[in-house]
Amino acid sequence: MAEIKKAVILAAGRGTRMRELTSSIPKPMIEVRGEPILRHIVDGLSAAGVREVLIVVGYRADVVKDYFGDGRELGVAISYAAQVVQDGTGRVVELAREFVAKKPFILHYGDILVDPLNYQRLVDLPDEIEAIVTVKAGEDCSKGGAVFVDEQMKVTDVQEKAQRSKLTSRWYNAGIYVFRPAIFKYTARLQSSARGEYELTDAIREMAQSANVVAFELQGSWADVRDPEVLAALNAESSD
Repeated sequence: MAEIKKAVILAAGRGTRMRELTSSIPKPMIEVRGEPILRHIVDGLSAAGVREVLIVVGYRADVVKDYFGDGRELGVAISYAAQVVQDGTGRVVELAREFVAKKPFILHYGDILVDPLNYQRLVDLPDEIEAIVTVKAGEDCSKGGAVFVDEQMKVTDVQEKAQRSKLTSRWYNAGIYVFRPAIFKYTARLQSSARGEYELTDAIREMAQSANVVAFELQGSWADVRDPEVLAALNAESSD
């Protein structure tokens, strides 16, 4: 069993669907329940025992760095990597090679909010598992990624923004992963997708063909803060 102490958070995007809300801050710094999305993530990871965090920054990186600094006040060591070209999640992971070294790590999209108790269940990685893809049921898979599994919840395929008519999976890619460093072997040979990006899901699909990649259903609350409507609903909940 490997105890995970490192996490990588992807926070480089502006989030154009948020319109004027991201005119001066990156989307992960939008406040939900009085704190930036990114703060909720860092606090949850820290409480679960993660001690080193790499935040991948891009648009308005200064806002993120000014807020978090070196992370000392939050009980974690925070460092930063800059995503200069927005060419897909597969390329972003490559920026974490040096930080990860030979350790397993959590990879977390910077606009995802979950019940923090889920982190406690992710930080222990069984020796026989090479990677974990978190999933949720009941979401519209055409808006994100559909994860296909067998009877043992082993991942057999991942499809990004597939047409609704072609979807046969009930599992939505929830945007949090656990990887061993072997993932870099697959991201290094990615080819540009039909969308013109290097997709992390393509690397996971290839990895699943030869390694034990499993799906993990998140429990409790989960939200992809993708647009102002989702944000308004989350903040309305907190004021009830």
